[in-house]
Amino acid sequence: MSDSKTQKFTIVGGGLGGALMAVYLGQAGYDVEVYEMRADMRGGNIPGGRSINLALSHRGIVALERVGLAEEILKTAVPMRGRMIHEANSSLKFQPYGKDDSHVIHSVSRGGLNVLLLEAADRLPNVKLFFNKKCTDVQLDTGAVEILDMKTNETTTVDGGIVVSADGAFSAVRRPMQKLDRFDYSQDYLRHGFKELVIPPGKNVSFQMARDALHIWPRKSFMMIALPNEDGSYTCTLFWPFTGPHSFDKLQTKQDVESYFREHFPDAVPLMPTLMEDYFTNATSSLCTVRCGPWYYRDKVVLLGDAAHAVVPFYGQGMNASFEDVLVLCECMEKHKPNWEKAFREYFHIRKEHVDVLANLAISNFVEMRDHTGSKMFRLKKSTEKFLSKLLPFWYTPLYNMTTHTRMLYGDAIKRAKYQNRVVATTAITTLVIIAGVILKTLLF
Repeated sequence: MSDSKTQKFTIVGGGLGGALMAVYLGQAGYDVEVYEMRADMRGGNIPGGRSINLALSHRGIVALERVGLAEEILKTAVPMRGRMIHEANSSLKFQPYGKDDSHVIHSVSRGGLNVLLLEAADRLPNVKLFFNKKCTDVQLDTGAVEILDMKTNETTTVDGGIVVSADGAFSAVRRPMQKLDRFDYSQDYLRHGFKELVIPPGKNVSFQMARDALHIWPRKSFMMIALPNEDGSYTCTLFWPFTGPHSFDKLQTKQDVESYFREHFPDAVPLMPTLMEDYFTNATSSLCTVRCGPWYYRDKVVLLGDAAHAVVPFYGQGMNASFEDVLVLCECMEKHKPNWEKAFREYFHIRKEHVDVLANLAISNFVEMRDHTGSKMFRLKKSTEKFLSKLLPFWYTPLYNMTTHTRMLYGDAIKRAKYQNRVVATTAITTLVIIAGVILKTLLF
């Protein structure tokens, strides 16, 4: 992508995907402008109270490696080797993610990671960052972007060149695309929402629970999770229905909250001195899946990340998939420059099928985390997967390992997992039939 350097790119959204895209394009020599509606996080304006900590895994790490940022970012991450299940009686069960300690995912702060990416982008002389600037409209045919200054309330129009939409699930860039003929769009909300809480560090900046685990309190129709932070704290997230018997709607007073937490999360309560403040101050937010397409308009506009395919957070792949979007998009642009429409079309066809698969995986994993992780049958299933992956390392790979620790396409991983399971089931049934036949023959003769 080193020629055609006069091409200008305007990135709408300075979050994770937008900031990483700015680094890619800036390193390639293009002129890049990034417009972000929030204040500059590097000034300490990191939004709190409504962000779920992130699990950085192989796909995201590869994308960061391509621009030389992986090592720096991993220094601030906390490796997690598996899930720590907190049962209702406060007993603990550890479920490793893989067959050995090399299979880890990395807990990273959304705000901290965003700051590192913005700093990397800002170090490039051809990248300009603008904050408190909200995109309100895009002229698809010309690439002109209408920008509202959040401080002065004045609106200006900038020549966007090529517009990259990285402005989230409710993208302003995507809005005019949704009015186009044959543009598909759907959004689906879970009946559950989420709220962020905190477990602070212990004495001498120590971790009050196992440091190397993603902690889960599965309670059938609802759950709480906690991810470790570098400073010894944990970012906790409640996933509850909005209404119903176990819901946000039911807890209206401090007494309601205290009695409910002591009943359902008894081992967590002593670790949460700011529980009441966090619960009543932090927002209760929705969880939405967005599917749409095509992700581009001619050679002028292209979508990535949540603007193209928002997924619920339960498979730990939302950020990783967005980073992989950036990697694939830039590879297609390098391959087809300056035929940007061809590049955008190929990127869309490579990614669309597989992120739709990811959306389904994320929803099904919510049910698994919430309802099954505490069951004996689930633990037996995971033990069997671990045994088979050690016994047949070149043939059997659990689905989670394929999606999390490799860059195998999500759809291909699903197909391989189904094939493996069919073979295992058929082998098990055949073996049982043979054993039963031998026993029967012995008894008869």
